[in-house]
Amino acid sequence: MDIDFVRRQFPALNRDFIFMDNAGGSQVLGKVIERISGYLTHHNVQLGASYQVSREAGEKLAYATKQVSKFINASRSEEVVIGPSTSMLLRILSLCISNQWQRGDEVIVTNTDHEANVSCWTDLKEKGINIKIWKVNPETLELELKDLKALLSKRTKLVAVTHCSNILGTINPIKEIAKMVHKAGALICVDGVAYAPHRQVNVIELDVDFYVFSWYKAYGPHLAVMYGRYNQLYKMNGINHYFFKKKDVPYKFQPGNFNFELTYSLLGLTEYFQEMFKHHFPQIATIPFQKKVEKVYEVMASHEEELSGILFQYLNSNPKIRIIGSRFSNQIKRVPTISFIHSELKSDEIVEQVDKYRIGIRFGDFYAKKLIQDLSLEEKSGVVRVSLVHYNTKAEVDRLVWAFSKIL
Repeated sequence: MDIDFVRRQFPALNRDFIFMDNAGGSQVLGKVIERISGYLTHHNVQLGASYQVSREAGEKLAYATKQVSKFINASRSEEVVIGPSTSMLLRILSLCISNQWQRGDEVIVTNTDHEANVSCWTDLKEKGINIKIWKVNPETLELELKDLKALLSKRTKLVAVTHCSNILGTINPIKEIAKMVHKAGALICVDGVAYAPHRQVNVIELDVDFYVFSWYKAYGPHLAVMYGRYNQLYKMNGINHYFFKKKDVPYKFQPGNFNFELTYSLLGLTEYFQEMFKHHFPQIATIPFQKKVEKVYEVMASHEEELSGILFQYLNSNPKIRIIGSRFSNQIKRVPTISFIHSELKSDEIVEQVDKYRIGIRFGDFYAKKLIQDLSLEEKSGVVRVSLVHYNTKAEVDRLVWAFSKIL
């Protein structure tokens, strides 16, 4: 990967600071920033009016939404629901879909997920929905399919699972999980927040019913997207005004509409992938957009694997450090979101010492509270988390390792 080309696309990287809290929020592409400014300058009007600027704004936003649907390989743009955050979109989904369920129906959640894909479902206990918890194996720190199979029943309506843990970094076999869930007659809802910055999201290939992630953790603005199968979205009642009908997909799930300038700015992200492909594969003739995205993510994944390998080598060499999750760099099994604890120091003590080196990392539970509790890591102030992305460099990782060597 041409790291110099990549870093030129992110204005915030032109400063003396190392960003390694990317799972909390990535830096934003310059093209995204330009699109926000451009929309507010030239098309900041309400949609649906007869005058020219309003018509142009509507066309631009429809095009942006269509490009987003292509980016995740949805079958139609109506399957794309735009909202302010993953937490809000999942809350909206839980409120709307649960109106179709009966007392005694069941939902399965995991103890590895961010609360965004947990509390919105566990709160349905008030409606008489039974909640089952699919727990990670405490030895392997992986979700095992045999445990899910034991939890599934004729009353299971939905399984909520993360594509990738924001603490463990583990990539879960969503396609295989979806097959098992569908065989049981249930739906699957996937939180892809920790996955989308690192790997391609292909909802048709994964065969999921709902898939949600936040753009601000994937090089875009503070905005989120939820994919939903059209037939599932259609038959739900939404939460918008009473005069919106079942056919008003996705607007019935978007009270107050989506944010116009931020939605339009997503074109900057899709353009980035186009240019990344053109720059790295000039010899390849025209191929479908989804294939371009796939190849770009492959380049990113290889670079990230190399970066995380440097960090893992150091962490594994220190007997006082316990890595929480897979202990080795492997782009098939994990992303470069790496968590650990120290036998003597609390996690907050470590991070606060790293701060003086102008390196941004973080400690805590990262809203995956149930995992931290079940692994008895609260007394350590949670984990130290280093979250790398493709714009990080070998030199940056080397500097972090050097800082750790002074502290740990």
